[in-house]
Amino acid sequence: MGSSGNSWKLNDHPKLPKGKTIALIVLDGWGEAKPNEYNAIHVAETPTMDSLKQGNPDTWRLVKAHGTAVGLPTEDDMGNSEVGHNALGAGRIFAQGAKLVDLALASGKIYDGDGFKYIKESFETGTLHLIGLLSDGGVHSRLDQLQLLLKGAAERGAKRIRVHALTDGRDVLDGSSVGFMETLENDLAELRKNGIDAQVASGGGRMYVTMDRYENDWDVVKRGWDAQVLGEAPYKFRNPVEAIKKLREAPKATDQYLPPFVIVDENEKAVGPIVDGDAVVTFNFRADRMVMLAKALEYENFDKFDRVRFPKIRYAGMLQYDGELKLPSRYLVSPPEIDRTSGEYLVRNGVRTFACSETVKFGHVTFFWNGNRSGYFDAGLEEYVEIPSDVGITFNVQPKMKAIEIGEKARDAILSLKFDQVRVNIPNGDMVGHTGDIAATIEACKAADIGVKMILDAIEQVGGIYVVTADHGNAEDMVKRNKKGEPLLDKSGNIQILTSHTCEPVSTTLLQFEPNMEVRKKLPSLMI
Repeated sequence: MGSSGNSWKLNDHPKLPKGKTIALIVLDGWGEAKPNEYNAIHVAETPTMDSLKQGNPDTWRLVKAHGTAVGLPTEDDMGNSEVGHNALGAGRIFAQGAKLVDLALASGKIYDGDGFKYIKESFETGTLHLIGLLSDGGVHSRLDQLQLLLKGAAERGAKRIRVHALTDGRDVLDGSSVGFMETLENDLAELRKNGIDAQVASGGGRMYVTMDRYENDWDVVKRGWDAQVLGEAPYKFRNPVEAIKKLREAPKATDQYLPPFVIVDENEKAVGPIVDGDAVVTFNFRADRMVMLAKALEYENFDKFDRVRFPKIRYAGMLQYDGELKLPSRYLVSPPEIDRTSGEYLVRNGVRTFACSETVKFGHVTFFWNGNRSGYFDAGLEEYVEIPSDVGITFNVQPKMKAIEIGEKARDAILSLKFDQVRVNIPNGDMVGHTGDIAATIEACKAADIGVKMILDAIEQVGGIYVVTADHGNAEDMVKRNKKGEPLLDKSGNIQILTSHTCEPVSTTLLQFEPNMEVRKKLPSLMI
């Protein structure tokens, strides 16, 4: 960062004069892939981004945004917005959620920590509840980690275990939930053979049950609470595999939007509501979609919805999801210690910053950017603006989202000359890409491009500098492919839509208005 030793002071750039406003634009889910009809970015009208790529080849670079390049365990691990913004904000690579959990499970340290010792106090007389995403996507959780945790807890005294499984279909293929649930059921059956009372207690789709974020829609969390804590849901089944298969028969049903269900016994009684004396672990390692549930589980003074009852439990997260809020107060694996982020460096050097996005990605240019830290470093030097996202609809209904509003806010911040750095996240490519609606994603990319142009035009007016990059791929490839790279077809001959992130690289481009400067030709191994 240009500092030396432990000093926070940033040295002046040898060529770049001070007083230049910098616009830092993160296009969420905007990767680089071969041009074809399933590449929504390629098909969309994006004259601004096209001009950056074609008009400034000396400053256009491709950067890895997945796997070890962003702190994830393997090159098969897709990048995501959390780790991407951690890396962008810190300027360094830190071991991230999945890797931290892998290491703790492999070494056994997870069972020696205060968090596990705390929940273990409930094993003798209470139930251990595990709540999280049933998936091997590696973005929010991983099935193999849940399997190891089940085994480890049983070996260490858990006598009664209930799993509250949320189906994915967003970071993995839609329809894969059946196979994941069958695997889980087999593992629980083995535990039952060893005398452990282990069952699935409830379920539902991740985007409709429990896993909301940034307090966008508390009804999502309430649906999960009703099923997991109260044992109440509109659908009741004796078997969780049967539950998923039956619910997927509904028209347009997808894994990520399955309604909540509970598993009941022969007397139609829920087999696993959370009650006083129980232990609860939210086993997702990614923070953003667990924070709201963590508040409901932990906060005595809570007014977001009527919990009906607030059981006295021992609760721990897989990780601590918010370091500033100390939430949850107990956790199984210590989070990555992300220190000396760029945001903190800037305020310690008197650099004025402005950050903006809409609700669904606001936390990424603030909380994740600042090393999983809530709030301002210095409210006198920073301004954060959150534009409310649309609620009550899926993002393909309004694919423009708030790209224009973000562009306007950034433009005004730049032209005000009050800020030295203006950073934004434009979410369209990712959020609409996740819906699997190719036509809508094309419109989303077009809107994002318009937002970018508004910001770049303002930068040109003030003679500033811009950096345009992305956190991971998504919209650039919206079809599932075989090992040859060919689109996969279903039994009816229709293409199979891809709704997850990708492992494609992302672009980074920079423009400065100083004639005596140039971008490095020799690049680190991180880049492609």
